Amino acid sequence: MKKQNLPQDESNLQSANMTEVLYVTDENDNYTTANSIGWDAKKAALEESMELINERIEEAKQNVANNLVSPIIYFMEFNKMDFQVLAAYVNMWQWTVKRHSKPKIFKKLSDSTLKKYADAFDISVDELKNFNGK
Repeated sequence: MKKQNLPQDESNLQSANMTEVLYVTDENDNYTTANSIGWDAKKAALEESMELINERIEEAKQNVANNLVSPIIYFMEFNKMDFQVLAAYVNMWQWTVKRHSKPKIFKKLSDSTLKKYADAFDISVDELKNFNGK
């Protein structure tokens, strides 16, 4: 894309006084960088992605409220993690984290295990233990 054609559409970046650095070509067709405050197509894609993420978070919250999953699932979704990422943060096997996502197993976890999860989610153990999805 030519530097003079770089989109400068309104976006969330603009409201945060931020810009995005993109590679463009100058008048001599040499690659260089330029700042953009937004791009309508990218904005639409990001908004759609955020809507999907928010739907997953809300679904996880409802599943906790209905006692289908443990609060680990809600906080994992809220923090945009998956089992692999969370397992790395808490230094456990993925299958162990999946097991802890079951309400019956979660209720039996020790405070030291819950502390690992709470630290990964940047919340207190009490917040983790007492989250009921409501």
